[in-house]
Amino acid sequence: MLEYLFSNKNVEKVLIYLYLHEKANASELRSSFGSALDPIQKTLRKLEEGGLLASFLEGKTRVFQWNPRYPFIKEIQALAGKAYEYLPSNIQEECYQINKRKRPRKTGKPL
Repeated sequence: MLEYLFSNKNVEKVLIYLYLHEKANASELRSSFGSALDPIQKTLRKLEEGGLLASFLEGKTRVFQWNPRYPFIKEIQALAGKAYEYLPSNIQEECYQINKRKRPRKTGKPL
């Protein structure tokens, strides 16, 4: 939907994912969308260079989130939210609703 506006379908996916989850890393996005890692990393890097995203290290993992200093952040978040509303429900469930563990299970804890 927004890929024609941004000329890249990965930008749309990243913006909607960040709208819903507030932060993400490249591997998380890759597994969520079922795409290759390199295009996702390039997209994240491009958005960070443009000032829209900010990144930080969480352990050894680079995590991306919205840059609160970006002047049009509210408008872009609203656009991403509106785009998410118009996605078919099966795509919303497949790509954006993640119910996986964020950290490993404690050693010795029963399943």
